[in-house]
Amino acid sequence: MSIDPMTYKPRGDKKNSDFFNQYLPMIYQRRKSSGVDGLVGHMRAPIIQVDAGKGVDTMAEIYIMTPNRFTAAYQSATHRFFVLHNKPEFPALIIMEPLSADFADFVSRFNSMYPLARPKPQTRYIGELFASSDLKETRRVLESHNIRFEYPGDTENPLYTHEGYLFSVPSDFTGNRIGYTPHDVNDPDSLGLGERIDISDADKARLETAAAFGVDEKITPLMLGYDHMATRILAADREDAILEFLTMVPYYFWGAYNIADMNSSTNVSRCPDVDDDKISPAKVFTANNTPSFVNSFEGLPMPTENFVRNFGRRMHHMAVEILDGDHRAGEKNVDFVVGALKEKGIPFLAHIVGECKDDPNLKQIFSKHSAFTLLITEYIERCHHYDGFFTKDNVAALTAAAGQDEQFHHGQVFD
Repeated sequence: MSIDPMTYKPRGDKKNSDFFNQYLPMIYQRRKSSGVDGLVGHMRAPIIQVDAGKGVDTMAEIYIMTPNRFTAAYQSATHRFFVLHNKPEFPALIIMEPLSADFADFVSRFNSMYPLARPKPQTRYIGELFASSDLKETRRVLESHNIRFEYPGDTENPLYTHEGYLFSVPSDFTGNRIGYTPHDVNDPDSLGLGERIDISDADKARLETAAAFGVDEKITPLMLGYDHMATRILAADREDAILEFLTMVPYYFWGAYNIADMNSSTNVSRCPDVDDDKISPAKVFTANNTPSFVNSFEGLPMPTENFVRNFGRRMHHMAVEILDGDHRAGEKNVDFVVGALKEKGIPFLAHIVGECKDDPNLKQIFSKHSAFTLLITEYIERCHHYDGFFTKDNVAALTAAAGQDEQFHHGQVFD
């Protein structure tokens, strides 16, 4: 499959502004003419930071809830890094934890401003690494497009300015970074993350036990990999966030849909040259249709904007695709996987939504927020080769369920 962004007609019923419609093709054309489309490749690794001392706890949870498995650990002057892999063609996953609970940087300063992020001061989804064939040229071209990058001395975490990496400053619209590297993520020793270290025998045994659960329960083979990841942002930032992201990586705007019941929209960008989104996962941006101060007149639901008010602009969930199929009569694979996880004690929001009968459709469910990453894990089964990321009814139900779990009571405002 190969999509030409210049001729592709976006899906959906969310109307974009004249500003968006003017600049979207201009960005595509400039990416091509300036060489960005040739310099930047697929997503190679999402990066998540967790609080000091929580790296192995996080991996143990990931072992139970995803097919990612630990490969190697490293230590720099400020952080430990844990590299996990799934299939070689899929992105790796990098978990980093500060060496000290007193370590402070953008993450801790950002989290301190939001009541439901404050208890986990060092925890945040950082962003994604994309392949780049030439970092110097990537910097030169994108800086000419007014993209800002980190320079030595700008950050407390030396990873962001380490040789062999190029990281943007956190986005004003999403709080996420985009990174670039020529390194092969399937060769973790090439990543330059620091001195290679061993994890303890007790930690290895803990991970082996977590892995054995998935094998024994026969759920690990049904978990395929990360399909998409969704950031929640403010209503006014929706179009800017999409256009900024598309300036920096060779994705295309797949489409946007209004979710009227939840007063929000879901906006999807995809990689144009993959047949399987798990090779380079889609990026989703979700935003309110009306900001909170205007919604005070309307009284509509606004769980998306409430999340941003309580946690800040940030990644909300990462979706794991489940192999399509029937596990037992009347039970789809996603039902079986989620049932096993519930028995293991993994908490979920509400119930599985969607139906898989004779027509293409989706079944989806959200876990509760992880105590270690603050992220929700979504499980999604595309029945009969359903081509899409959601149905309106499913998204409305999932958003409502998440909203009930993301409330903060403050004075007389209960959001």
